[in-house]
Amino acid sequence: MDMIDPFGRTVSYLRVSVTDRCDFRCTYCMAEDMTFLPKRDLLSLEELDRVCTVFVEKGVKKLRLTGGEPLVRKNVMHLVRQLSRHLKSGALEELTLTTNGSQLQRFAGELADAGVKRINVSLDTLDAEKFHAVTRWGNLDKVLQGIDAAQAAGLKIKINAVALKGFNDGEIPGMLRWAHARGMDLTLIETMPMGEIDEDRTDQYLPLSLLRADLEREFTLSDIPFRTGGPARYVDVKETGGRLGFITPMTHNFCESCNRVRLTCTGTLYMCLGQEDAADLRAPLRASEANDALSAAIDEAIGRKPKGHDFVIDRRTSRPAVSRHMSVTGG
Repeated sequence: MDMIDPFGRTVSYLRVSVTDRCDFRCTYCMAEDMTFLPKRDLLSLEELDRVCTVFVEKGVKKLRLTGGEPLVRKNVMHLVRQLSRHLKSGALEELTLTTNGSQLQRFAGELADAGVKRINVSLDTLDAEKFHAVTRWGNLDKVLQGIDAAQAAGLKIKINAVALKGFNDGEIPGMLRWAHARGMDLTLIETMPMGEIDEDRTDQYLPLSLLRADLEREFTLSDIPFRTGGPARYVDVKETGGRLGFITPMTHNFCESCNRVRLTCTGTLYMCLGQEDAADLRAPLRASEANDALSAAIDEAIGRKPKGHDFVIDRRTSRPAVSRHMSVTGG
């Protein structure tokens, strides 16, 4: 039984933030001094498994674990192994995750063993000093070793880079060549107005249409229909033989084909990354051993999935479009 929203879109993709915690403090994502959720508010690994399983029974085919940093959640591999039973049964087509790469050296083999085929690694610069500056706490070597370990384990990797004006815009051609030389796709993401951070986003915002025009002075880009189930639009890069994706929530809102909903680590379901519309799944989950109330709450939520988001970044609206941090909803 598929879940269909009010606009006729089939919801087949669930993104689950397993923790709001992270071992980095990226400047465009978090404040340095973040207050994290108390443990009792978080869904247990068993509860996360239960909710995901109900979604799979309701037609979700793709499940992505996010955070915060999903691999810092204690015993997260237990959850991955539990969820992998839906891959074995054929009910789930893909189980994947987005990570900052810091823990990959430790977990890459286990992820591959559990049936994870590909992962996204968030990486905004290949300059060690700039990397430390943007992540505040991160170590580039550790991430690069994690990428090595993941490739050695047979995982396909896509690199996600947030395009930040005056920070990494000049590095994109080099990152593109580096990623493609290693058989990895690269996706560029516009910065989004989510949560209070310590900087002015109007200074960081770089429309990808401008970045693409810059890249086209150096590379031959041709649009292709390739999709991975998310919002990225892809081009082939003739010179490298690789794929480059653009995620453009600001310059081109891609809501017409949105197939996604997002579950936070506290059991709140967001029907849109850029709206406050939400549903509490924790209460029905904890109210009963049976899943009827949970299933009904999911149906009610999908029945009011909004048409799209209203992100803007300009001098008049320097307030975030939504107050929660990206690390809460999980990207």
